[in-house]
Amino acid sequence: MKFFKIITTLLFFIFSTQNGHSQQVDSTKTVANFSGTIGLTNNGFSIIPTFSLNNPAAIVLLSWQKKRWSFDPDIRLVPDASKGSMLFWLRYRIIEQQKFSLRVGVHPAFNFVRRKVADNGKTVEITELLRFVAGEVAPNYQISPNWSVGAVYFYGKALQKHGPQRTHVLFLNTSVSNIKISNHFRFQLVPMVYFLYPDSFKGTYLSVTGILSRKNFPFTLQSTINQTFNSDIPDNKHFMWNVMVAYNFSKNYKRI
Repeated sequence: MKFFKIITTLLFFIFSTQNGHSQQVDSTKTVANFSGTIGLTNNGFSIIPTFSLNNPAAIVLLSWQKKRWSFDPDIRLVPDASKGSMLFWLRYRIIEQQKFSLRVGVHPAFNFVRRKVADNGKTVEITELLRFVAGEVAPNYQISPNWSVGAVYFYGKALQKHGPQRTHVLFLNTSVSNIKISNHFRFQLVPMVYFLYPDSFKGTYLSVTGILSRKNFPFTLQSTINQTFNSDIPDNKHFMWNVMVAYNFSKNYKRI
């Protein structure tokens, strides 16, 4: 439960900084932005949805952006931190136009997995730390203010000799936002097809995320489903889903 204490402390810090920000003078120039999502879910999905923790988890997605650069920690852990992942993205927006954008990024990744080992003639389960480095290329096109299409090519390489060594993924996605449900509630739909190639295996999947939000309210309710079209990846699950309650925030830092 120590991890959830950290989440509580982080939420307190965010609320405090946002309250302080509301008292600042607005006649300034924005130089950086700090934003993020902190959520609790019944089933923690990886950035590649088919890799699930199969347990309740805390999800922390943060972003510190200054000009075209951003630093984006991505932390997904079960309550006792025995399973999960910690990614630390460094991203750069090569092209940032009104309609089209192109982003590249790299990150080190630390995955916590459970593994059985022999100890004095007995089989015990331990948490093992797996290390990876990865990169991405992500073009995006804004068709209208509430509709965009994009793609992400992702490549990851292991830093240990055992387990998955190389992973290629191509994501094709679209996002339709600000769908009016009532005067106060809005809905966002994010369908995605992706093609996964870990080592000599392959799989094709559909992932759909729906996000329900209320105007001027920081909490959202979202759910993701992940459906396998075809796959020969070991331990692949044909269908998975989750629900997450999340707190969202954004704070601009300005130069006086």
